[in-house]
Amino acid sequence: MIKSSPTKYQPKGITLLFEDNDIIVVEKPCGLLTIGTERDKSRTVHSILNEYVRKGNPRSRNRVYIVHRLDRETSGILVLAKSEPAKIFMQGDWQETGKRYLAVVHGTLAEKAGTISSYLAENSAFKVYSTADASKGKLSHTEYRVLKEAKGFSLLELNLLTGRKHQIRVHLSEKGHPIVGDPKYGKSNDHQSTMALHARSISFTHPVNGKRLTFETGIPDFFTRLMGKIEVSTV
Repeated sequence: MIKSSPTKYQPKGITLLFEDNDIIVVEKPCGLLTIGTERDKSRTVHSILNEYVRKGNPRSRNRVYIVHRLDRETSGILVLAKSEPAKIFMQGDWQETGKRYLAVVHGTLAEKAGTISSYLAENSAFKVYSTADASKGKLSHTEYRVLKEAKGFSLLELNLLTGRKHQIRVHLSEKGHPIVGDPKYGKSNDHQSTMALHARSISFTHPVNGKRLTFETGIPDFFTRLMGKIEVSTV
């Protein structure tokens, strides 16, 4: 496993975990978009890292390419490519990429481990939901395991078997255990301003040298405030 190493130049607002000629791996804080949208062109991971790789030279052709995204409210590891071929390789190999998340949800789950599967679709209000109609939705699988229960909350480790928009949030909400602080799929009386969903680790094949790389982050302080002391095995 590769751990973060100090670097002289850090991009502002995000933590650089790894960088070489082909990829860049960062830890994104909650509240920051991965990339701008037509409706929101605020500062993003994409814009911050484009500035970073250009080293202050606006004429530089250096840029980063989005491989995958995290929701604005989700914290954790993001991998970006530094070339179009690297991006294409990683997206083509995405089914072989291991993605583990941590989440704190409301309540206690009757089944302490399992897989949630459904067809996910999106309505005109950009809200994702499960449908029984396979022609309208994309088949999605979320594997989960309960790690700890405390104070009416449960800490889950999640293995993302497919990578649909809002997948984890919708699956847990529809199971009756929404993520703490989720502004879109959470409880109406949830007053937490931070969402307890964190992309903890990622494992993938390097797009150029073919080596298998694994990155892992620590546990956010917010999770510890909710659950008390947390012990989670490393990758």
